[in-house]
Amino acid sequence: MAKKLKSKLSHYDKAGRARMVDVSAKPATRRKATASAFVTLSKAVLKALPKNPKGNPLEVARVAGIQAAKRTSELIPLCHPLPLTFIDIITTVTNRGVAITAQAATTANTGVEMEALTAAAIAALTIYDMTKALDKSITIERIQLEEKSGGKSGDYVRT
Repeated sequence: MAKKLKSKLSHYDKAGRARMVDVSAKPATRRKATASAFVTLSKAVLKALPKNPKGNPLEVARVAGIQAAKRTSELIPLCHPLPLTFIDIITTVTNRGVAITAQAATTANTGVEMEALTAAAIAALTIYDMTKALDKSITIERIQLEEKSGGKSGDYVRT
């Protein structure tokens, strides 16, 4: 059964102005989120991954994703700055490209979905940046939330 959508978006006030949601009354709880992205690469680029003159694109992407998660509130205007307690990026080479999984966790009064999504997106963009000299037809696909736990809205798992 599909979950009913909220009729009101919380990032707007009654006059329709964008606003940062006040989460100060919400209890701090453990919150986790996992997001993913996929970078489609040609067979030639996949073969060249370990020999990249700029360094290992997968390791650079992992570090870039971690750094990006920590700066999410600076990149997305209405996100709250969060004290991240964990962030990691896992890259898996497939026969079509690189699958990226980003995990974030915190104990706070708002969730870490945006941090996980930002980490996945920036890791994917970093792989593009580090391999674009070899092929301009690289694509980034399916940046999406896979699961989240904690908070008032409860758990979510993509099906």
